[in-house]
Amino acid sequence: MAVQAYINFNGNCREAVEYYSEVFGTEKPKIMLYGDTPPDPGFPLTEETKNLVMHTFLNIKGSMVMFSDVPPGMNLVVGNNISLVVSSKDMDEIKSVFNKLKVDGTVGMELQETFWSKYYGFVTDKFGIGWQLNYDSEQLGM
Repeated sequence: MAVQAYINFNGNCREAVEYYSEVFGTEKPKIMLYGDTPPDPGFPLTEETKNLVMHTFLNIKGSMVMFSDVPPGMNLVVGNNISLVVSSKDMDEIKSVFNKLKVDGTVGMELQETFWSKYYGFVTDKFGIGWQLNYDSEQLGM
C-alpha cells in the first residue's frame, strides 16, 4: 500500500506543476485535461472547464505527488487543498480503511467504480484530513 500527496489548484495547476517540474528537475509532466475525459451527462463541461487539469503527477525525489484543478463550483480553500491518496491492489483493504476513516467523518464520494479505477472513494476524516482510496490496477497509464 502506498500513500501519496494530492494537491488541488484553482485554475493554475498547469503553471504550478510546470514550475515544480523545473524546481525539482523532473520529467515533463503528462497532463490529462477535463476535456480529455469521457463525456458524462451528469457533469457537463464548459469550454473553460475542458482546459483545466484533471490529473497529472510528478515523481519528486522518489515520491509521487499528484495535482489537479478543481472544477468551477467546487470550493477550494488554500490550506485544505491537499489530500492523501492510499493506493492498494487489495479491494478489501481499501474498503476496510475507507469504512474506518468515515466514522465521524464526511464522505465526499462513496466507494465506486470510476473511469480511472475499479474502486475509488473520497472521505474527510474526523480530524478534517481528506483521504482518497484508490484501487491500483496500473491501467490508467498516467
